[in-house]
Amino acid sequence: MPSAVDALLSILDLEPLEHNLFRGMSPQVGWQRVFGGQVIGQALVAASRTVPEERMVHSLHAYFLRPGDPAVPIIYEVDRIRDGGSFTTRRVVAIQHGRAIYSMSASFQKMEEGLEHQTAMPDVPAPEDLPSEAELKEKFLAHAPEAVRRYWERERPIELRPVDLTHYFSRKKLVPSQNVWVRASAPLPDDPRIHTCVLAYASDMTLLDTSLFAHGTSVFDTGLQVASLDHAMWFHRPFRADEWLLYVEDSPSSSGSRGFTRGSLYTRSGELVASVAQEGLIRVRDGKGD
Repeated sequence: MPSAVDALLSILDLEPLEHNLFRGMSPQVGWQRVFGGQVIGQALVAASRTVPEERMVHSLHAYFLRPGDPAVPIIYEVDRIRDGGSFTTRRVVAIQHGRAIYSMSASFQKMEEGLEHQTAMPDVPAPEDLPSEAELKEKFLAHAPEAVRRYWERERPIELRPVDLTHYFSRKKLVPSQNVWVRASAPLPDDPRIHTCVLAYASDMTLLDTSLFAHGTSVFDTGLQVASLDHAMWFHRPFRADEWLLYVEDSPSSSGSRGFTRGSLYTRSGELVASVAQEGLIRVRDGKGD
């Protein structure tokens, strides 16, 4: 059986159909809809396939328009909007059943030197000092809610090590922020574009859930309708997605049945390599309130 990372690399290896047209598949794992990070990653692959290799993505801005159907392929259509002297711009539309389910604009840039500064990484325990996923399963899953248990029991291509586990086992209202170490669960090829696409895939994990900390609930709450609405990402510096990155997340606001969350990704040495922002739907079903 292929590993979870092999399966991820397979779904990111889109099939070219025609000029600017690609086809992507979804893993058949029983999900009712396509994971948002998959569509982000596949759309970025499609855009990257139309851009010279020396130009790397520096930003993407996307909207989730409809739930994806994992039972059928996703068609990615790339619009080559601009090829400039330093920057290249692409627009990608993901299509299923004849309708757009996702739209993304991405900008690529050739490497340049310039002014540099960044915010400092917070001081948190190293990933080696935190329970591994195997240890978490052994210690906590027997007593975890069923939805949480199903989520953690699957073999996944991205390993997560939350610094604080309170949110997973408590209904207590918490400050809406968290720190999570993330990495691909097996080594990746050296191609830097693969690492950007894998990080784009991983960036949709845990982010929206942070906005629910303040309300003592989680994305596993069946009384909520939760879904990503949009997603923006900026890539600042080179990195490897198969080495530990600290995902620092906070949610400044939730209102209007939407939650807004920000994320910063740091290497172990403290380099800020990417920033993320996302707004998601957080709709209370049947009038049940906070």
